[in-house]
Amino acid sequence: MTHLTLRVSALLLLTLVAFAGNSVLTRAALVDPANGATSFAAVRLLSGALMLGLIGGFARHSVTPRLRDLPAVLALFLYVLGFSLAYRAMSAATGALILFAFVQITMLAVALRRGVRLSGFGWLGLALALGGLVWLLSPGLSSPPLTAALLMSGAGVAWGAYSILGQGGGDPVGRSIRNFIGAVPLALVLLLVVPVSLTASGWALSVASGAFASALGYVLWYRVLPLIPVPLAASAQLSVPVITALGGALLLSEPISLQLVGACALVLTGIALSARK
Repeated sequence: MTHLTLRVSALLLLTLVAFAGNSVLTRAALVDPANGATSFAAVRLLSGALMLGLIGGFARHSVTPRLRDLPAVLALFLYVLGFSLAYRAMSAATGALILFAFVQITMLAVALRRGVRLSGFGWLGLALALGGLVWLLSPGLSSPPLTAALLMSGAGVAWGAYSILGQGGGDPVGRSIRNFIGAVPLALVLLLVVPVSLTASGWALSVASGAFASALGYVLWYRVLPLIPVPLAASAQLSVPVITALGGALLLSEPISLQLVGACALVLTGIALSARK
């Protein structure tokens, strides 16, 4: 069995809560039609870049993007844009489910292609976690529109690619800084092409999503990724829809039921099993 240290476990949990926070914050903003999805995405990227730039300045990290950062920069931008556009038409928990299902598929496909093999416990754990997520949505939450579902699926593939690129070693904080800084020109293009449309609360939510849930969350993610196996990194993210559903229920009045509690138990049991060798 793989034993994670208390520090690594705490970092992983904090990262997953930050990921769930992004879904809740984005949905909270975009449920209001006065807030534009592209404006939210652009401000999220810009505020994340500002926060990380400040961190980089204090910690003396290089903030200048490099050519080899381009794939991660593009993956980050496509994830944030698709994520925001999709949340215009779906609940927080539904979006998180679709997102992280495709994150898992992407990461495991790459891992299997690289020769990683799951144990019996690993496959059982993933099956339980996926079963819990299916139960979470059947028959509870309504199905999202096809276009929104496709956008969130694409965001999941982009985030899975971003996660895989983050396992390359080196300085995780510096890499996160360069990725966000590299996405700034793309965010500015969004603001130039589509007029800015954000209420006061929309500005606040987008800045919170970018500077805290995204920037600081991704720094933690890049830091914890090299410390855990790829299958665990993929399956642990399956807990995010459950955390998101709880946050949505508490903060956005989205429904909560015994079905959610049961699904949560299955997902967390599955994650625990997938950590075994």
